[in-house]
Amino acid sequence: MQNGVLLAFIVLYLLGTLAIGWWAARRVKTTADFVVAGKNLPMFIAACALFATWFGSETIMGASSEFISRGLLGVIEDPMGAALCLFLSGLLVARPLYKRNLYTFSDFFRLRYNRQTEIVSAIFMVPSYFSWIAAQLVALAIILQVVSGLEKVYGVLICTLLVLGYTYVGGMWSVTITEFVQTILIIVGLLFLAFKLFLQVGGLEPMQAAAPEDFFRFWPEAEPIPILHWIAAWMTIGLGSIPQQDVFQRVMSARSERASVNACYTSSFMYLTVAALPLLIAYCGRMLYPELAEGDEAQMMIPHLVLEHTGLWTQILFFGALLSAILSTCSGAMLAPATVIGENLIKPLYNDLSDKQLLRIMRLSVVAVAGVTSVMAMMRNNIYELVGESSALSLVSLFTPLLAGLYWKRSTAAGAMASMVAGIVVWVITLQLCSDHEEVATGMGSFWEQMAQVPPMLYGFAASIIAMVVVSLLTSHQPQENQWHYPEQVKEAP
Repeated sequence: MQNGVLLAFIVLYLLGTLAIGWWAARRVKTTADFVVAGKNLPMFIAACALFATWFGSETIMGASSEFISRGLLGVIEDPMGAALCLFLSGLLVARPLYKRNLYTFSDFFRLRYNRQTEIVSAIFMVPSYFSWIAAQLVALAIILQVVSGLEKVYGVLICTLLVLGYTYVGGMWSVTITEFVQTILIIVGLLFLAFKLFLQVGGLEPMQAAAPEDFFRFWPEAEPIPILHWIAAWMTIGLGSIPQQDVFQRVMSARSERASVNACYTSSFMYLTVAALPLLIAYCGRMLYPELAEGDEAQMMIPHLVLEHTGLWTQILFFGALLSAILSTCSGAMLAPATVIGENLIKPLYNDLSDKQLLRIMRLSVVAVAGVTSVMAMMRNNIYELVGESSALSLVSLFTPLLAGLYWKRSTAAGAMASMVAGIVVWVITLQLCSDHEEVATGMGSFWEQMAQVPPMLYGFAASIIAMVVVSLLTSHQPQENQWHYPEQVKEAP
């Protein structure tokens, strides 16, 4: 009976989300409305949208399981690295790019470098979202399976159609309005559950006493390899997600440059504080029911904890918050690659594409992305593994050309192209070679053993920087045919 009531509330919540998304879609008249909400979002709504960018299955289910098994060092990448990314987006990206009439990061690559660089950056960016979206769909399907017993394949289909429904019609307007409502539910639901469990375990003193040795340690061991892994954890999302399209669209959707920058800073603070709540909940659950934190089911520890040891209204609040978090992440992630496909891969093929036709192409691209990712979600089940596949690609390919293009005048299109290709190639090669460093290093001496333990993304990132600098310096004498102007060259953006 209780599960039936809970399921009924979940269905009502999902229908309510769809209704809000369709209501917000009334504002969509142009491509700019669909992609960046007409650049008309108030600061706090833009901040909520930025906060919701990654606050999904990885934060609530993945990061919490990492925290209870590895302690504070296990959550450097998320939520700490994610909060760093939002802060740096406001510090480095929002101000120089806001006044430009840009829909995507690849638009910047075209203006700053050339058309070929735009296309290559788009080709690298689009696939990076597929595993991420699939992870959210898997999480949504698992929740429906836990609550109702619904088979995973049907759960994936239902959730795909739901997210597709309001993202297709409303684009960024539907995404941001639903995320604003969902953010409120997230905070209320997680605060209530965290407070309830905090009282159950007896407060801070018992929590400190129950912590294993070094559980709350923030700094790694003073050895080269642990330090490099710690740095890589900060960089994965902290730097790698700065050139991601879902962040960019939210930054560009604010109604003014000041609102855009302040939204980044506000969302960074929100993410760091609110994302601590699932960690607190998981830690309390570990103290109360340690058997739920063992084995591969650790990522489902919080949902199982809620179902087995809380009342109906707590369950409704929690699952409302969890669904809110995952839906908001999934919708924005689905819109981002669709925008890049339409704006940077299909639009250049036509000389006289109207705004109405481009809007239709972007909506059809949303359908295509939803189709591909739903198939991936049906074939895979590990949320953490799916997220990990998409986390480092933009760091090794797009971050260096973006920052060099913004802040280094001597960077060239040839340097940007070399940077993207070198970063990806070196990362893929070292990922393969270092996948089992013990086998690689056997019989090769301690130096090579140490090198094989360095995170592969650091090799890719270093190759990206070196290629950018060397090739740009070698080609800086060549005429650069681009439309980019630095702030001191123009008083207003074109």
